[in-house]
Amino acid sequence: MFFDSWWDLLRTLVVGTCAYLGLVTMLRVSGKRTLAKMNAFDLVVTVALGSTLATVLLTKDVSLAEGLFAFALLCCLQFVIAFVSVRWPAFQSLVKAEPTLLFFRGQFLRAAMCQERVTEEEVFAAIRNDGAASLTAITAVVLETDGSFSVLKGAASEKATTLRYVRDGSRQA
Repeated sequence: MFFDSWWDLLRTLVVGTCAYLGLVTMLRVSGKRTLAKMNAFDLVVTVALGSTLATVLLTKDVSLAEGLFAFALLCCLQFVIAFVSVRWPAFQSLVKAEPTLLFFRGQFLRAAMCQERVTEEEVFAAIRNDGAASLTAITAVVLETDGSFSVLKGAASEKATTLRYVRDGSRQA
């Protein structure tokens, strides 16, 4: 239970080191986007890479070659999905959610908050986390595609040009 054999520890050391180096190499080759958390698909790939690394390290039934192949497969799939998404907006809408406006110029957009299952308390927490002490300093709060909140500060009279691709939560049913 606490210790099986030195051979198992040696296997973990060798396979773990090789798997780690293989994963880092593949991530460097595949680019920054592979580990970006820009949408749900990106998050799933990141988690899957970590899970695969853990499986290769701890499961004797999975060989190093299988683990490296799994890393390559996940990186390739991530590349293909991102490549296709950039070129075909219709495909992008299938794999990527739209950011949603939850608060705008002093008003909570209740319909959008309900649809996204976000509470007023969570919006307040995001605003506090951003360092704002008053709602009057906030132009908008957006629920981004990766589940994080963006808090936009500025005067109410300013045009919020960064909201270009954000779904207007006030028109939700």
